[in-house]
Amino acid sequence: MTLSAARRTPLFEQVVGQLREQITSGRWPVGSRIPIEPELAEQLGVARGTVREAVRALAHNGLLDIRQGSGTYVSATSELAGVMRRRFAGIGHADIRELRMTLEASAAALAAARRTEADLALLQEALDQRDRAWDEGDTERFVQTDAAFHHAVVAASHNAALTGLYADLGEVLRDELRDHFTEGLYSARKVDHDGLVEAIRAGDVAAATREAVHFFPESSGGREEG
Repeated sequence: MTLSAARRTPLFEQVVGQLREQITSGRWPVGSRIPIEPELAEQLGVARGTVREAVRALAHNGLLDIRQGSGTYVSATSELAGVMRRRFAGIGHADIRELRMTLEASAAALAAARRTEADLALLQEALDQRDRAWDEGDTERFVQTDAAFHHAVVAASHNAALTGLYADLGEVLRDELRDHFTEGLYSARKVDHDGLVEAIRAGDVAAATREAVHFFPESSGGREEG
């Protein structure tokens, strides 16, 4: 991370922008602890007070969570994602899953009609990573890779509004999925998504829609993962 002396943007805003870019780029994933204040000040070549103000601004916007005695952690990937997380706090998981099912069914249908070869390659890669995380028994990695797979499905819809909305809901959806694994990764039955990828690959809109919703409890009657 470096700041450009040639820029006319106020220093504080430059620091906010640099820290935000670390988050949105994924270099600081959600849940990770960011470097401590002196380290950030040294990396950016600015005073600790400027860093402190920038961190507080991002915490106010919902991207960071300052925990006294522990450190500062990434809590969302964008300001709107943070707002969404707070807005949906306290809403029942059944309602969240119905929302997710509605969005993903629509996205899967559009993906089957619009997917490109590049989309299919990304879907297969995301699916493989998801399956590896499950096989290794890594709960948090599975949550992240499962979310990445579903986001790839939505992105393959080539609907910018739907993709943007789904991304902003990402932390809400990941929180809901984590709650399925409070007793460990294997406390819920794994659902394979090979059929969903194949339906999208085949351009079968009806099959893609069915595959996108069959694993939800409302339609299958069981407790399963995403």
